[in-house]
Amino acid sequence: MCKKFFRGGILSAAAAIATLSSSHHADAQTMERLTNTAKELVAPVAGKTDERLQEVATFEHQVTGVTVSEEGRIFVNFPRWSEDVPVSVAEVMKDGSSRPYPNDEWNAWRNAKMSEISPKDHFVTVQSVVADGRGSLWVVDPAAPNSEKTIKDGPKLVQIDLKTNTVKRVYPFADDIAGPASYLNDVRIAPDGAFAYFTDSGMPGGLVVLDLNSGTAWRVLSADSSTQFEKDVVVHTDGEPLRRPDGRQPLFNADSIALSTDGKTLYWKALTGKTMYRISTEALQKANQDPSAAKPEKYADTEPTDGLWIDNQNRIYLSTMQNDGVKILGPDRKVTALLEDNRLRWPDTFTQGPDGTMYITASHIQDSPWFHQGWTDDSFTLFKFAPPK
Repeated sequence: MCKKFFRGGILSAAAAIATLSSSHHADAQTMERLTNTAKELVAPVAGKTDERLQEVATFEHQVTGVTVSEEGRIFVNFPRWSEDVPVSVAEVMKDGSSRPYPNDEWNAWRNAKMSEISPKDHFVTVQSVVADGRGSLWVVDPAAPNSEKTIKDGPKLVQIDLKTNTVKRVYPFADDIAGPASYLNDVRIAPDGAFAYFTDSGMPGGLVVLDLNSGTAWRVLSADSSTQFEKDVVVHTDGEPLRRPDGRQPLFNADSIALSTDGKTLYWKALTGKTMYRISTEALQKANQDPSAAKPEKYADTEPTDGLWIDNQNRIYLSTMQNDGVKILGPDRKVTALLEDNRLRWPDTFTQGPDGTMYITASHIQDSPWFHQGWTDDSFTLFKFAPPK
């Protein structure tokens, strides 16, 4: 799974571009890719990198989620978006390589063979992986290839025992929880292991609560303004509005999610949005019987973000794709910049290791075939950095 990208010198890149420019056979996609590579090589000279951001591993396929277990094991996932990926969930080994997890069979789904493989016990489109610190890895499978219609019987949460490396339990979601246009995006597990809380960035956007004991799930704030994209917000990357070839901009509902360390408060926001909301988990639990109990509170004004993470100082980390960076929302609700690095193209998911080290993926969404004729930069990377004291 893992590949190492060789970075030549600036002059080598420039020479390669010059050579291709003179070739009648060079196509636009190749030129765009080499131009981006040259920019990446020039960036360190221009001061666009931050030495605090260290590379952990690189991958051949688009990576989104990352998590680290209490024993320091690293897991990542590869969504089935622009390609039929060969592996959905992988463990990153100490040498930077990776292996399918928990085994090859759970990763055997292929779009071309969907009539032959059961979506109930195979990963279809994994969006997130979360280690709970209690011996389990949780895998969120919205089962919607290319973020389109869900595969029947596919949406699920999978619990994997990290000691035996085997699936412990599968929680399937019925159509009333994860309908055809839904996209279960991310999850947080309660510290006591009793509940799981999800964002649904699809249609209609909302939150989902799952009782991990009974297996009962219910939607909360579905189609509520707090879980919808904000119409006046435009996502920018590379200094320009991000648009598909047909002019559409990305309109993602509830996406970013974080749970307070005591498990009492859930935070979330739409990716295409600036407003962060919060709600007590007690209210979310009661909403199964009394939907009116769920009253969201506006918490802070930020910017379009993808990943969120809360540390033990109650600081909320924000992955900010508009500046290839990381910012921190403090307990005083003020946002400060932490780091900015051109390698961090579409900073995606955060996690924190047992030693306090922060990890983050670069998923390169703005470089994907969603917005170009092909990949313009496929240096999919997992990074780490030390949090501020």
